[in-house]
Amino acid sequence: MIQIDNQTKYDIPTGYIENIAAMLTKKDIEIILCDNDTIQDINREYRQKDVATDVLSFPLEVDIKHMPLGSIVISIDKVNEKSTELGHRPQDELALLFIHGLLHLLGFDHEIDSGEMREKERELIEQFDLPKSLIIRTEES
Repeated sequence: MIQIDNQTKYDIPTGYIENIAAMLTKKDIEIILCDNDTIQDINREYRQKDVATDVLSFPLEVDIKHMPLGSIVISIDKVNEKSTELGHRPQDELALLFIHGLLHLLGFDHEIDSGEMREKERELIEQFDLPKSLIIRTEES
């Protein structure tokens, strides 16, 4: 189940997100939707990076059967900026960021792996007919 803390006026398409989550885990996931200022504060506090970012993941450190997988924080300001810039729907950008964050919760790490996270993102993007992800965009730059 997806638990949503929506601190914005954005109407999140929960069915869309729940379908993606169901493909990868049976555990609960918390999503926090916020603005750039809030995600910058969180990024500064927990990652010592004083910048607004698009998505942050906070996996639960212990794997207990009925505990949630973790939390994903997404900046709706970034969702809107990137979807406008790239000409796709905000819900598609939100789904891309959710996939990225969820893969991190599941233990993937594109900064140190050998391409496994990129490959899993590609599979999910194709399956859900989504635009290119952050990682794929970065690869092509």
